[in-house]
Amino acid sequence: QVRLVESGGGSVQPGGSLRLSCAASGTVFAINTMGWYRQAPGKQRELVATIISEGTTDYADSVRGRFTISRDNAKNTVYLQMSSLNAEDTAVYYCNADRIYTSRGVYYTDNWGQGTQVTVSS
Repeated sequence: QVRLVESGGGSVQPGGSLRLSCAASGTVFAINTMGWYRQAPGKQRELVATIISEGTTDYADSVRGRFTISRDNAKNTVYLQMSSLNAEDTAVYYCNADRIYTSRGVYYTDNWGQGTQVTVSS
């Protein structure tokens, strides 16, 4: 069994910064694409950023230039550095791992963390 555990959410003033982390636990051997999604109240979950195992990244237009996604494959961890935050960034942020390969030769697809709240307010 594998799990994704997020941390780093909280409250911040407009213009501030936060860094989210998401670590995969269990008998993890490798992970392909990892990403961050968010869901604001009354809205659908939307993609924020993705990063493949080799490091290529992609961003939603709304966060490009303000957010940076990165990963540490040795730690099975993905990060989201968020800067110049505004009220529209308020949401629950979810970590996703498209496919997690275990050392037992089993893989798990479409893996999600429990979510972490980010609130941007003055």
